[in-house]
Amino acid sequence: MNDLDSSPHIAILDLGVNQWNDWRRRNPAVQPQLSSTDLTSRQLPGIDLSGADLKGTDLRYADLSAANLFRADLYQARLWRANLSEANLTEADLSSSNLNRVVFRNADLSGAILRFARMVAADVTGANFSGAFVYGCSFWNLVGTPKEQLNVVITPRNEPAITVDNIEVAQFIFMLLKNHKIREVIDTMTSKVVLILGRFTPERKRVLDGIREELRRLNYLPILFDFEKPGSRDLTETVSMLAHMARFVIADITDAKSIPQELSTIVPHLPSTPIQPLLLATQAEYGMFEHFRRYPWVMEPILYENEQTLLADLANKVIAPAAAKAREQSGR
Repeated sequence: MNDLDSSPHIAILDLGVNQWNDWRRRNPAVQPQLSSTDLTSRQLPGIDLSGADLKGTDLRYADLSAANLFRADLYQARLWRANLSEANLTEADLSSSNLNRVVFRNADLSGAILRFARMVAADVTGANFSGAFVYGCSFWNLVGTPKEQLNVVITPRNEPAITVDNIEVAQFIFMLLKNHKIREVIDTMTSKVVLILGRFTPERKRVLDGIREELRRLNYLPILFDFEKPGSRDLTETVSMLAHMARFVIADITDAKSIPQELSTIVPHLPSTPIQPLLLATQAEYGMFEHFRRYPWVMEPILYENEQTLLADLANKVIAPAAAKAREQSGR
């Protein structure tokens, strides 16, 4: 740990940003040595720290807005909740640093080294991550959308470069490439998942549970969704996401309440996902269902007399035709 009182560069920094920047202009060949120093909560907007040695420096809560950190060495630096809005971090080394909740609004991180850094709940609105190196970096719950994120490198230094155009999917793509178990999970999700839609009233729940058990027996992965509560925006988005993951959808439209709303969200946008409706024979289709018949991936409703007859014929009359329709729609 550096002695803050004896460090000549800290002494200059203590004079203020204007004096520091003036000193940098007069001494362009000098590399600032500020490693392992405590700069928590420092107000340093617009400061020139280009090329500075800031390894292990504590910059929590610091204001580094519009700072010049071009090629600065911030290895293992602690930047939690620091303000780096509009900062120039081009080619800066931020590897193994703590970037949780950092504000990167409109900052330039093009070519920055982010290997093994931790970036949780950081504000990346308008930031530029193009060409950044992100192998091993943890991106979680980022706030906002970067302005640019092209050619982000996801591989280690000693391997041929593989690039993606989205920092949040970078770690997923790397795992997908390197981990066969992840690939198996993806294959399962795209070939075995069946979304079951219906109502969880006591009478209907027995039917839905029976469908789920039969799908399990046939080696499918059933996801059962409860429509007992009224539809909402969050509910609709959740159902849409699950439908995108499914091989096909089984929708019991008996006593339909929220299901018409959710099907109107799913059906027009998922031509590769067949929808197999079920309907108790003593009931009529709800009025809106006629609208869905023009979509070729919506199958004719299967009428059933009761739970027992439905489950007895489920494999042959429901699951097999839906699986065949899925192959027809997706080409596999």
